[in-house]
Amino acid sequence: MKRVDWKRLTEQQRAAVLARPASLRSAALQKQVAAILQRVQTKGDAAVRAYTEHFDGVKLKSLAVTAREFAAAEKAVDPIIKTAMEDAAQRIRRWHKAGMTRAFEIKTAPGVHCGRVLRPIQRVGLYIPAGSAPLPSSVLMLGIPAQLAGCPEVVLCSPAQPDGRIAPSILVAARICGISRVFKTGGAQAIAAMAFGTRSIPRCDKLFGPGNAYVATAKQQVQALPGGPAIDMPAGPSEVLVIADASARPAFVAADLLAQAEHGPDSQVLCVSDDAALLDAIEIELDAQLAALSRRAIVGKALQHARLIRTPNLAEAFALSNRYAPEHLILALKDAESHLDRVQAAGSVFLGHFASEALGDYCSGTNHTLPTDGAARAYSGVSVASFQLAISTQRVSRKGLSAIGACAETLAACEGLDAHAAAVRIRRQDAA
Repeated sequence: MKRVDWKRLTEQQRAAVLARPASLRSAALQKQVAAILQRVQTKGDAAVRAYTEHFDGVKLKSLAVTAREFAAAEKAVDPIIKTAMEDAAQRIRRWHKAGMTRAFEIKTAPGVHCGRVLRPIQRVGLYIPAGSAPLPSSVLMLGIPAQLAGCPEVVLCSPAQPDGRIAPSILVAARICGISRVFKTGGAQAIAAMAFGTRSIPRCDKLFGPGNAYVATAKQQVQALPGGPAIDMPAGPSEVLVIADASARPAFVAADLLAQAEHGPDSQVLCVSDDAALLDAIEIELDAQLAALSRRAIVGKALQHARLIRTPNLAEAFALSNRYAPEHLILALKDAESHLDRVQAAGSVFLGHFASEALGDYCSGTNHTLPTDGAARAYSGVSVASFQLAISTQRVSRKGLSAIGACAETLAACEGLDAHAAAVRIRRQDAA
């Protein structure tokens, strides 16, 4: 954990402090992922099974999860855990439903009616990580908005466990979301299978979900291919930035930093404050709490590129945060709500001392699939709209053509597009 005085840094040093881990920009990683994509595209299921055996040590005869495996998962998951999933799902569904985009139609001129209709994306692919730990929460975060959007086909891929099965908690979460097409594969090969299609795994129109550097790189590469699928957003390792003042509780802030660092060794955590004594106390808390964590080896690696940053005031802290554009932003401030207008770029904001980022990860109701690596400057988190197409419509009567036709002809002539002008003129002449 590095201590930094923001005021004393040059512009170049500031850029270095806010730089993300460089894993996604590795030329070797890009090349390796491209090779995996090409092999899956040409060899299909055989390549997927081979990579699953190579990377996960699991030899599979079939990639698809069977009805018997779903039933076994229901019995294996503790009822308390299932109840918690259903409880979280209810809040997640309520929040997404409240924010759904609506169809509309308005009259823009006499005889001219313009609107928007919504259609679900026909087939979506969800990637659910399960490398160091299965993430059923990600199933809920993706499956519920897909369900609300009305997507006819939802495909889910997740890495198999050593016993050749998908973690029961993931299958139970999938069933809560009405997902039945689940496949036992992970990593870049899963992204390739959903992007290109194999005998077992159907080709998808859009891919969603978090993942490691291989998964994130694979998503970006398949999106760039001619005819490739869309993706939810550019994503990299998870990250959190905390802005704290003297009212913050050091133990709370340290716990949130450690929770985010727990995701992986390339996670990035930053704490920004105008109070040097608070930063001292947070550093002490980090050491004390780290010693008690089961994943302290992973957390310790993430803390190597973590930062405790002192700014001269909170205005500088918010300027720093907006420049960084964090995936998660925690405002550990007195009267945190009064500072919300200062936030210009962030994936999700947690207001006040009791709004732990972990609540958003699981069950507050908001979506935890969020833009990382600075993408929050231009991208938003996953919502129902992410699974829909918004298609514009226009109805024009003879009266409407008379009202706006001359405008169109004038603008077409301005742009030197004679055929555009003629397409309107011929109708005006007919309507006269």
